[in-house]
Amino acid sequence: MKMTTMLYAAFFGGFAVCVILGPILIPFLLKLKVGNTEREELASHQKKTGTPTMGGLMFMAAVVVTSLFFVKDYPRIVPVLLLSAGFGIIGFLDDYLKVVKRKSDGLIAWQKMLLQIVVTAAFCWMLYVNQVDLSLRIPFTGGKLISIGWLAIPVLFFAVIGTVNGVNFTDGVDGLASTVTLPVCGFFLFASMSAGGGIEPVVLAMLGALFGFLVFNCHPAKVFMGDTGSLALGGFVAGCAYALQAPLYLLIVGFVYVAEVLSVIIQVTYFKKTGGKRIFKMAPIHHHFELGGWSETKVTSIFAIVTVLLCALGLWAY
Repeated sequence: MKMTTMLYAAFFGGFAVCVILGPILIPFLLKLKVGNTEREELASHQKKTGTPTMGGLMFMAAVVVTSLFFVKDYPRIVPVLLLSAGFGIIGFLDDYLKVVKRKSDGLIAWQKMLLQIVVTAAFCWMLYVNQVDLSLRIPFTGGKLISIGWLAIPVLFFAVIGTVNGVNFTDGVDGLASTVTLPVCGFFLFASMSAGGGIEPVVLAMLGALFGFLVFNCHPAKVFMGDTGSLALGGFVAGCAYALQAPLYLLIVGFVYVAEVLSVIIQVTYFKKTGGKRIFKMAPIHHHFELGGWSETKVTSIFAIVTVLLCALGLWAY
């Protein structure tokens, strides 16, 4: 298949499947009363209560269906699909327990962590099967790689699970996680094309699917991605980074994800150490800006602009 044909087919395939699924899935979720519950501290979010969640099923189905047509010629997309779908299933179980079974906590913390470890271990094995080296590409060195031996395995587990949870925390404002991830996908696309990474189809499918999802998820959102979508998206980001030997670049292009998860860690730690004091008005940090007077659209726009600039920096570093 010619490169130009592949570019069009993967991108528009992901977009079309997601847009087609939207009008089918959203009424179904409404019928099931799979509604979201908003935090009481966010007065402006109370009108969103009852908006259907688990919408991540839309773009995940779009990415999987579209990418399957390219697996034979692009075997390296398999680990990425595995990690994304695996974490998406974990998110689906969590959402299902919370919004369908009305179990407020969803999966228990140890259950979620155990499942994340299992999925990450399967991803590690798939990298080995597809002969993807775990050496790390160092930013701003002209593509130099460093091997850290057996430490690569624990680093992989930390990087994957940390990235997934960072993307999960980023989901909390209409269109935020999707919009921030679009330029990150752009970084992965150009990096893969320049280095022969072989993951272009899955990245293009996700790009198209996220644009399709934003048709329904931009403010005011008609559907939320839920943990189903945010965990799958986190798995996708981590999977692409490792397929390109570029997990260190997530500190640059994924700065928003890092900031989101760090804000939660800092807030919780400071709260416990000081007996109830807070550094941020609310964590994750996008809510801090909301309570400071930013509208949802401003939060999404500023975070996306920052990510675009950092992805440009990431490409220079790559």
